[in-house]
Amino acid sequence: MAIEIFFDALRSAIGPTAAAYALLAIGLNLHFGYTGLLNFGQAGFMLVGAYGVAITVATFGGPLWLGVIVGILGAVVLALILGVPTLRLRADYLAITTIAASEILRLIFRSGGAEPVTGGVFGLRQFAGNFYAVSPIPDGRYLGPLQTSAGRTWQMLVGWSVVALMTLVVWMLMRSPWGRVLRSIREDEDAARSLGKNVFSYKMQSLIFGGVIGSLGGALFALSLQTVQPDTFLPQVTFYAFAILILGGTASTFGPVVGAVIFWFIIAGLQSTLRRLSDAGSLPEFFGAQAVGAVTLTFVGVLLMALMIFRPQGILGNKREMQLEV
Repeated sequence: MAIEIFFDALRSAIGPTAAAYALLAIGLNLHFGYTGLLNFGQAGFMLVGAYGVAITVATFGGPLWLGVIVGILGAVVLALILGVPTLRLRADYLAITTIAASEILRLIFRSGGAEPVTGGVFGLRQFAGNFYAVSPIPDGRYLGPLQTSAGRTWQMLVGWSVVALMTLVVWMLMRSPWGRVLRSIREDEDAARSLGKNVFSYKMQSLIFGGVIGSLGGALFALSLQTVQPDTFLPQVTFYAFAILILGGTASTFGPVVGAVIFWFIIAGLQSTLRRLSDAGSLPEFFGAQAVGAVTLTFVGVLLMALMIFRPQGILGNKREMQLEV
C-alpha cells in the first residue's frame, strides 16, 4: 500500500493541477514576495482565466487561443478595478478588496442570470477538444510506473512549460531596474517615492502582471479538467497558493515551483492514505469522504502555522528578504 500511496502522491506532485497552482504562486510571489502587496483574491484571477477560455469556446464557439487572450484581458481589467481605488491606501485595504472581489465574481458567475453565458452552478464543460487535438503525443502510457495517459502527459508538458517560461520571465524582471524598484517599494515605499519613483504605477504594474500569471494558471486548470464550475474557485484556492509560496520560499525565484511540487505531494499522499485506511475500515465510521477534505484543510492550516513559526522564509527563501531595515 505504501508504494501505491507514493505513486499517487508523485502523480499529483508533477501533474497539471500542481503546475496550475505553481502559476498562481508565481503571481502571488510577484505581488506579495517582491512588491509587498497583500492579494487575498488570487482565486478571482484564476476564475477569470478559466472562464475566459470556457466562455469563449463553449458559449460563443470561438477558438482556444482567443479564449486565453480573453482570460488575460479579463485579468488586466480586474487588476485595474481592484488597484485604482486601493493601491494608494494602506495594504490592508487591498487585502479586503481582493478577497471580497473574488467572492463577488464567484457568486455572479454561479447566479441564475448568468447561466446562459457561464452555465450557472453547473458550469461549462467539454471545451478543450482543440487543445488535445494539437497534441503530438501518441496514445499510450508514459512515465514508467506512473502510467500517465497521453492526454495527461500533454497537459503536464504544456503546464510545466508555461511554469518554466513564467519563472524565467520573473527571474529576468527581478534583476532589471524595474524589479529593483519593486523591492524598494516593498522595503520602504516612502523612500522610493522620495527618489522620484511613481509608486502607484509600479504597484499597478505588479498587480496586473501577477494577476495575468494567475489567469494563465486558471486557463491551464480549466483545460486539464475540461470543465469549469464556479464553486471550484473558493477562497481556499488563494490560501493553498499562499501555503505553496511560503513553503517554497517567499521572494525566491524557484520557491513557487518547489513549493507546488512538495505541497501537492504531501496533500495527495495524505488524502490517499486516509481514503485507503477508511476503505479498509481502519478509521472510525464517521470518517467519510467529507472528513477527508476537512482533515486536509486542517493540515494546510497547521502547515502554515508551523512554517511561520519554525521556517518563515520557506525552503529556498532568504530570511533577510523578510526582515525590516536589514
